[in-house]
Amino acid sequence: MALEKTLVLLKPGTVQRALIGEVITRFERKGLRVAGLKMMQLTDALLSEHYAHLSDKPFFQRVKDSMMACPVVALCLEGVDAIEVVRTLAGPTNGRKAPAGTIRGDYSMSFQENIVHASDGPDTARAEVARFFREDEIFDYKPNNFLSTYANDEF
Repeated sequence: MALEKTLVLLKPGTVQRALIGEVITRFERKGLRVAGLKMMQLTDALLSEHYAHLSDKPFFQRVKDSMMACPVVALCLEGVDAIEVVRTLAGPTNGRKAPAGTIRGDYSMSFQENIVHASDGPDTARAEVARFFREDEIFDYKPNNFLSTYANDEF
């Protein structure tokens, strides 16, 4: 199996509520490797590209405004089946319906203000990682814990 990269954005509500470390810890404790990490203020242009699939929705501008309320933290996470693992840890989009134990289930009461954005598939993940990180901002290193995180033929 190959390692997979995925994008996670810690949304403004996560930053405002001082949950950055808490959320990153959840991903790291699962065994995902942080390949890229940065805080950034998102722009209308970047968000229009990122959320282009929502451009015909009545809440499009509200989503963009919410994502520009303060800086976000962008993460590139890597691991075996990282996209699926991240989405499972995040839980369903609506925080009110997300089960306890998921990030959204534990920290969110909203459909929109739901703590994290997570890529939803391999093509999306590749495009989103490239949208938020330059190549020189993604680091390739093998953590010492990989042999205790995965079987030696899994990565």
